[in-house]
Parts: sequence; C-alpha cells; structure tokens
Amino acid sequence: MNLQRYINHLKDLVELEREAEIEAMREEMKRLSGRERENAGRAVLGLNGKIVGEEFGFRLVKYGREREIKSEISVGDLVVISRGDPLKSDLIGTVTEKGKRFLVVAMETVPRWALKGVRIDLYANDVTFKRQIENLEKLSEEGKKALRFALGMEKPSESSEVEFVPFDPGLNESQHRAVALALGSRDFFLVHGPFGTGKTRTVVEIILQEVKRGSKVLATAESNVAVDNLVERLWGKVRLVRLGHPSRVSRHLKESTLAYQVEAHERYGKVRELRNRAERLLMLRDQFIKPTPQWRRGLKDREILKLAERGIGARGVPAKVVKSMAQWIKFNAEIQKLYDAARRLEEDIIRGIIAQADVVLSTNSSAALDFIKDVEFDVAVVDEASQTTIPSVLIPLSKARRFVLAGDHRQLPPTVLSEKARELSETLFEKLIERYPAKAQMLEVQYRMNERLMEFPSREFYGGRIKADGSVRGITLLDLGVKPVSFGEPWDSILNPENPLVFVDTSHHPEKRERQRWGSQSRENPLEARLIAEIVERLLRMGVKPEWIGIITPYDDQRDLISSLVPEEIEVKTVDGYQGREKEVVLLSFVRSNEEGELGFLMDLRRLNVSLTRAKRKLIAIGDSGTLGRHPTYRRFIEFVRRRGTFVEIGGKEG
Repeated sequence: MNLQRYINHLKDLVELEREAEIEAMREEMKRLSGRERENAGRAVLGLNGKIVGEEFGFRLVKYGREREIKSEISVGDLVVISRGDPLKSDLIGTVTEKGKRFLVVAMETVPRWALKGVRIDLYANDVTFKRQIENLEKLSEEGKKALRFALGMEKPSESSEVEFVPFDPGLNESQHRAVALALGSRDFFLVHGPFGTGKTRTVVEIILQEVKRGSKVLATAESNVAVDNLVERLWGKVRLVRLGHPSRVSRHLKESTLAYQVEAHERYGKVRELRNRAERLLMLRDQFIKPTPQWRRGLKDREILKLAERGIGARGVPAKVVKSMAQWIKFNAEIQKLYDAARRLEEDIIRGIIAQADVVLSTNSSAALDFIKDVEFDVAVVDEASQTTIPSVLIPLSKARRFVLAGDHRQLPPTVLSEKARELSETLFEKLIERYPAKAQMLEVQYRMNERLMEFPSREFYGGRIKADGSVRGITLLDLGVKPVSFGEPWDSILNPENPLVFVDTSHHPEKRERQRWGSQSRENPLEARLIAEIVERLLRMGVKPEWIGIITPYDDQRDLISSLVPEEIEVKTVDGYQGREKEVVLLSFVRSNEEGELGFLMDLRRLNVSLTRAKRKLIAIGDSGTLGRHPTYRRFIEFVRRRGTFVEIGGKEG
C-alpha cells in the first residue's frame, strides 16, 4: 500500500471515530432524561457550587449536594456544566477531586449562573481526535518510518543484547533480557508483558538505563493513571517533568507537573509581577470608554490618539469621548506589552525546565503539546501500547529516533465505537509483533496469582510459557486469615478458602436463561446476578473485606443489575473496565445462556483472558456450561476446572 494513501485512510478512520463518539454522547443526552443519565453514572443533578480557590490559572469550584454522588465521573474527566440541558451549554471543566457528596471542577471562567441548581455531565473529549489528525497531516520522518515497518515496506535491524548493571536487582531473567534487547535496538523493540509479569517495572528499568547512557526520553501511555504510575516509580531517580492538565494528575504527584515546576521556578515571581501590573492597569483602563465601533465611527487607533493630542473631536464624536478612548488605547497597549513579556518569560522558563529534564512524561495525546514541539528525543517509551490506536501512538513516536512499546496484544484492544472505523482496534504493537516476532521479548514470570489460576490462561493464550513466582505460587484466602465457615452445600465447596478456582454451572437450573431489556443491545442474567449477591453476602460473613472483592461481567446491563444487589462498596465493572487491575477475589458472571449457543462478544477471547487473570487468590466463575461449551476454548476452560479446580452444579434449589 502507498504510504500517503494509508496515512489519509487513518485520518478518515479517526474522523469517523470522532463523529461516532460525539454522536453517541449527544444521542444519549437527547434520549435519556437527566435522572436516567444519572442512574447510568454519567451525570450528577441538583448541585450547588462555590469557588474554593485557584490552581495553575484555573478557578476551582466545589459542587455539592446532600444526597450521595454515585457516578462513573472521576478525577481527570472532562465535564459539561449546565442548568438542565447539557446540549445547550459550552461551559467545560475538568474534575480535580471527588468525594462522597461533592465534585471539584477546574474551569477557566465561572459565570454566575454556574453556581446554583446545575447538573454536571460526562463530556466527549474532541481535543484528542484533533491532535491525532494534526499529527497525521504533518507526520514526521520518524512517524512514517514506524508505519513503513508495520506495513512491511521497510525491514528493521536486528536487536542485540547490551550488557548493563540493573538499577532493580530483582529483575528476573526474561525482564533482564527484555531490557538488554531494548537497549540494543537501533530502531524499535517490543516488550510483551502478559498479566502480572511486571511490564511497567521493566519499562521503568529501560527508562533508567536510557537516562544513564545520556538519552533524552519521552515516556507515554494512553491513560493518565498509567502515566502517574510511571511518574511514581521514577520520581526522585531522574530529573522528570509531567505534561498535561494538572487536574488530571493524582494529587500527591502535582510536584512532577510542568505547571507546578513553572510556578515554583525562581524566575516565576517576575511573571507574576508582570501579570499583577497588567491586572492593575486593566482596572484603570476600564474607567475609560472602550473604542467599540459605535464610538470610533471608523476612526483608527492612531487617528484617535492624534485627535486627542489636538483636543478635538471628529465624525460626530465629541472631544471628551475621543480623549477617553485615547486613554483606553494607551492603557491597553501597555497591558498587552506586560502580558506579552510575561508570556515570553514563562515560555523561556518552560523551555529551560524541559531542556533540563531527562524524562518528559505525558499521555500519548498530550505529547502533541506545543511545549515539546521542537524537542528532540532519543527514545520514546510507550506503556499500554496494545490499548492505543495507531493514530494515537504515532504522536509520541513522531518525536523520537527510536521507540520501545510495552503491551500485551492477547488482552483487550482499544475501544472503538464506530463500526466503520473498526480497523482502528488493530494496534501498531500487534502489527509489529506479528510481523517481527524476533523484535519482541515476552516476560515469563507472573507475580499476581495462585499457580492454579494462572495455568489455563498461560496454556491457552501464551503457549504455556508463563510461570508463577514462588512468592505467589500457593497463595490463598487462608493467608489473609479467612477461615472456612459451614453454610452447607453447595456453598461450602464454592467458598472454601483453600479452593482458588471454582466454576458454578447453571446448566441444570430452570431459571438459567439470559434476557434482554426492551430497547437495549446488552444482556443480563438474573439467576447469575442473584447467585453473585448470595456469594458476596457469605464471603463478607467469612471475613473477606469488601475492598478485596471484584465483580466482572462482559455486559453493561448485568453490571447494573449486580450493582443493585450487592453492597455499594463492592466494585462491579465490565471486563473492559477491569483491564490492568487485580483483586484478591474475583466473581465472574458470563451471562450467556440460550438454546442457540450464541456467545456474542464473548467470542473475543481476549475478553476471556482479561476476565480470568484479575484474581489473585480466588476466582469464582458462574455460567451455563451448555451454552459456553459450544465454543472450544470455553469447553477447554470448563474441562480444566473439572480436573484442576472445583466444579459445582447448581440444580433447581440452590442455597
């Protein structure tokens, strides 16, 4: 394929996805009432606000109400503030803090209406798509080279191991080899990090080694949480600066941000002084008449100044008005000079901070910010590379001579809403690892879970190469002080803390079937939801802490149903919302149970891989073996549990 044609094709896909995301948001706002959108977790109603301070040039407004706020809206999200109809408002802010009954939102300006009786809605972020398109329109030679590798138009050089002394003495053999090969790559290298194998730990070692040998590093990830994780591990070990809106950064990592470092700079006092002087002059300027078209009657600034010098009026404008407008113009010119001087000084401070940093960190999208437009990086290191689209990952790759991608293409790809842009879910990481397997190293020791929980996903998705580290091999709930309690069967078999892997089979239960709500594309299974609620209730009675429990299901409607049946402190999420996370105990509801054996999007086995690899000490999977078993992988999983775990059949009278 012609390279330019492919780049244009990518631009079209981004545009389709941008339209789909904005349309989905607008459609939902139109279709659902405020109350329904609040129940879905994407709006908060009945809020009053007060300005509680200022941070990095943004006003902070604390919005609260008597009733508790239960919402998917979280710190870092863009939101729209309105008096009832979010589609008619253009007041956008960023959530900086979230409590039980309040949200703090950072905004550039706060109109008076925005402080009483407002609602806050989750907002689609258009900026990300614009940055991707702009980057594709002027794609650098480095960015084009990455695409040529992916399309097989250019062959990469071989990677060779480089000897190094690790900063992290606990690196295992496969991690050590991944670092050695990444350092010995002249173009790119891929770190394949399956579940719990210390992918980020390896990435941090690569960054530290690159800095040690004098490289300037751009380190990015798709999400703010993953960037925060890198900052946390690198803080104090290298000179670093974190780009992006300070509101999207975990509070205790504020010191790493560019905004914080600029304000803490010894020369910033001068910037503040220039701006204060400008603001004082603003107050003086506004005592005079602003030369709006109705007053100036076509007179240019220099003509007004000359007329004022001579003390006369013109074109029906009295001399007194001309004199007042001239004063406004003089003050305004001085104000602009002060603001320009402040901006130039601030930009100079920013250039200095970035020049001194060994590592610049940001999300993939924020790597498009002007601050680093002309900065040359030796290497770009991208974490979560299997969860980012090609247009997104090309932003950091366009800025560096070499790159390292870390991810796992056997887990979930990036979420793509547009059916027409489905192709975006195939990542650069996936294309490169399939074309050049010798340019990748798989991490082979996992530090998350009991060996029994690891065995099936290792065999099914990773050729049986993953081993459990000795520190986790035999871990169970017993280690946390959870003792067996007798509830009678089938509960004792399901809940036994010594049994790490359990499958609860509903295939013989008369109420096993899934159902679909009217007007919904999703699915729910009331029997499985009820079983999960009963299991949770007994786990809590056994002394399992709520924060140790995670509930996963592939379907939104099942998530909502389960959420309504279990205590609110228990985390219930879809599989897509659980990638990269872990819990001591995971309950998994497969939902699908039908005559036809239809599995829907359970057919994407990456979802199964993510689902099975979140639990550390105990996994309880609930499903209809008759429906699931029509698929060979699910059939093998069920057979594996029969052999190596605890298989429990639920008949007509459970509990």
